[in-house]
Amino acid sequence: MCGIVGIAGVMPVNQSIYDALTVLQHRGQDAAGIATVDAFNCLRMRKANGLVKDVFDLQHMQYLEGNMGIGHVRYPTAGSSSASEAQPFYVNSPFGIALAHNGNLTNAYELRKKLFEKSRRHINTSSDSEILLNFLASELDHFRDPQLTADHIFTAITAINRQIRGAYACVGIIMGHGLFAFRDPNGIRPLVIGKRTLLNGSDEYIIASESVALDTLGFKLLRDITSGEAVYITDKGKIFTQQCADNPQHHPCLFEYVYFARPDSIIDKISVYSARVRMGQILGTKIAREWKKLKIDVVIPIPETSCDIALEIARIIGKPYRQGLVKNRYIGRTFIMQGQHTRQKSVRSKFNANRAEFNNKSVLLVDDSIVRGTTSEQIIDMVREAGARHVYLASAAPEIRFPNVYGLDIPSTNELIAYGREVDDIRKIIDADALIFQELSALEQAVREANPNIKQFEASVFNGIYVTCDVI
Repeated sequence: MCGIVGIAGVMPVNQSIYDALTVLQHRGQDAAGIATVDAFNCLRMRKANGLVKDVFDLQHMQYLEGNMGIGHVRYPTAGSSSASEAQPFYVNSPFGIALAHNGNLTNAYELRKKLFEKSRRHINTSSDSEILLNFLASELDHFRDPQLTADHIFTAITAINRQIRGAYACVGIIMGHGLFAFRDPNGIRPLVIGKRTLLNGSDEYIIASESVALDTLGFKLLRDITSGEAVYITDKGKIFTQQCADNPQHHPCLFEYVYFARPDSIIDKISVYSARVRMGQILGTKIAREWKKLKIDVVIPIPETSCDIALEIARIIGKPYRQGLVKNRYIGRTFIMQGQHTRQKSVRSKFNANRAEFNNKSVLLVDDSIVRGTTSEQIIDMVREAGARHVYLASAAPEIRFPNVYGLDIPSTNELIAYGREVDDIRKIIDADALIFQELSALEQAVREANPNIKQFEASVFNGIYVTCDVI
C-alpha cells in the first residue's frame, strides 16, 4: 500500500515532494525515497529505510535539486525490507528512467524470467517494482529516435499493460523528457492528478496516491487518473493523456476506504470520511435492529480509523460515545509493521485504557476491521483488566477470510483469524462477549453511495474474487 508522488514544476520540487510524502506516511513506514532531475539533466536520488523525517536531513534536501521529481514511501508486500529495495528504482538505459510503484504484480516470476530470456535484463532485487521498471525500459528501447514523444511513451505503456498483471499505480521520470504516470487496467490502486497556477501564470502538476497530498501543497484536484490511463508531462510543461488498456475496468480497492486512506482524501470521487460515516450509520442500524439484547453502556472506538464510524453507531443506538482508549501517536500503524512478533509487542505500547470509562461497564468497542486478530485480542484483554463487565466488538468490515495479492500485507490464510472459522469461533479466540461484523453488501453500499458508477470493488479479502482472474 505504498504512497507515491510526482511533481512537474517550474520551481524546485524537493520540499514539496518531502511534504507530500509526509502526509502520505500512513501508506508506508518502512522506507522513503526521492529522485529529482537537476538543471544538467542528472538524476539526484536519496532513499533509505525509515520514516520520511528520518531519511531526509538538510544535506539531502539541498542535494535534491531540480524542478521535476518523484517520491515514494514503502510498505513492503513483495520482496524484502532491505534498504536496497527502497524506491524509486532507476535504470540508465534507455535515456535514464526512475520509477516509483504502489501495488503488486501477480505474475512477477513469469515476468522476471521473460525479461532475462528476451531482453537480457538483470533484476537485482526481489521487488516487483524493479521488474515493472525494466519492462517499461525494454519497451521504450524499441524507439531509437533520441527525442521521445508522447505517442512513444503511451505505446510502451500499452505494451506493458498487455503483459503484466496485478495492481499498479506508477509515477516516473525520463531524463531529458518529462514525468509520466499510469494506473492499472482495473484501477485497483488509487492515483489522482492536480494542478496549481503560479503568480506568473505558469502551471505545475502533481500526481499522487491520495488527494490529501494535493491539499497540503495548494494544488487543485483535477480528477482521478482512470483505470488504464497514462499521463505524460514534458519538461516544458505540456501535458498529454491517453487510455492505454485494451479493456479497462473500474474495480477500486474497497479496503482503501475501510482502513488505509486518510479520511480527508477523496478517492475515485468518494470522500473517505463520508464513506466511513455511512459505514457507521449502516452498522449502527444493524446493531439497533439485531442486537437489542446487548446491554451497552458506552461506545468506544479503537483509534483512529474507527472513530467516525463509532460516533455514528453511538448516535443511532442512543448510547454515549467516549474515547476510552488513549493512543500513543508515536507508534506506527500495527497492521503495516513487519512481522507478527513486532505487531504483538507494539499493541500494548500503542494503546492504554482509560479506566474511568471501562470500570463496571458493558462496552461496545468499534474497529474498522479484524485481520489477524492480534490487536483485537490484546485490546479486549486490556479492557477487561480496566474493569469492564462485558466487552462487545463491532467491525465496520466483514470477516477477512482470503489473502490479498494486490498490495496489502495479507499474503497467507494462515495469518487470518477468520479463515476457516465461523463468527462464534472468532469471538471465542479474541474473548469477546459478542462479535458483530458488517455485511459485505452493506459495506459496498456505504462506499458506493457517493459514486454509483462503481459497479464492482476489488474486495477479494472478503469474498475471494480476484478481478484480474489469474489467482486461484
